[in-house]
Amino acid sequence: MNFLYPNFWHSLAKGAKPAAKFFLLIIFLSVISSPSGCSQKKGQPQIPVFSGQRAFELLKVQCDFGPRPPKSSAHDSLLVWFVSFLDTLADTVFLQHFSELDYDGKIMPMANVIARFNPKADYRILLCAHWDTRPRADRDPDSLNRDKPILGANDGASGVAILLHIAEILKKSPTPVGVDIVFFDGEDFGKEGDLSHYLMGSKYFARNAGKLFWKFAVLLDMVGDADLHLPKEQYSAMQSAPDVVDTVWNRAKSLGLAAFENTLGKAVIDDHLPLAEAGIKAIDIIDFDYKYWHTLQDTPDKCSAQSLEQVGKLLVDLIYRPVNFK
Repeated sequence: MNFLYPNFWHSLAKGAKPAAKFFLLIIFLSVISSPSGCSQKKGQPQIPVFSGQRAFELLKVQCDFGPRPPKSSAHDSLLVWFVSFLDTLADTVFLQHFSELDYDGKIMPMANVIARFNPKADYRILLCAHWDTRPRADRDPDSLNRDKPILGANDGASGVAILLHIAEILKKSPTPVGVDIVFFDGEDFGKEGDLSHYLMGSKYFARNAGKLFWKFAVLLDMVGDADLHLPKEQYSAMQSAPDVVDTVWNRAKSLGLAAFENTLGKAVIDDHLPLAEAGIKAIDIIDFDYKYWHTLQDTPDKCSAQSLEQVGKLLVDLIYRPVNFK
């Protein structure tokens, strides 16, 4: 609304009548006193606005690198981009390097990307997603495509895009809550049935978490589907953190986020499980009923800004109106 300011001063300088001056002054004061980019209810803190469109742009940025499995040039290039992007936003950014053997017995370098906000805060939230993409489209309906790497617009890029935009929000609107954002590598490398080559980044992170303490952790995976349905993931709801699940889904209901459904969904093997095994209250927000899963059709046109916005709005609300879990 800054375009109003020059007109205001110009009108006064031109000698407008007293009544007109008073009317313009009232407009001017109402403009400068209204919060910009935030929503607020009486008696509650200002909640920054999450832009689904901005998140969708960040989803497409990742996809523009191409498929991003470990050992690919796109994987290496995106890692450099991550560090450059986050370094301007977070208090601390660092890479957690690790390696595993691929199916040819060769060393496969990987890295978790960690961005910390307000590192001195005692109350901390862990937000995470995987940034690698699958090296084989083994669910593709065309058998000729099944050895090709997927673009991973929803399966990988959607959760990362939401968290990248949250990093932008945290930079512009600091909060007393501490937030750690982690992008896991090596989540989706394994062949079906071989769990040893899945969740590699989250397993490494969980083993090396040290004494850092988070009130709870939220994993995002496949949250950009244009037809988004988010039931409660079973491991989260029944084992690792039922109190967190109930609180998060109740918060979503209060915000009118229709994608969050009060039903019990599938049990999904995902990056929240190593966290839970390490004693972290971790939940998975995931729409596992995605017909383009592990196919070459997992492209940005299957995702939507509206879906990303629902999930992002919920996380922003949890950050700026935190819950004190026991």
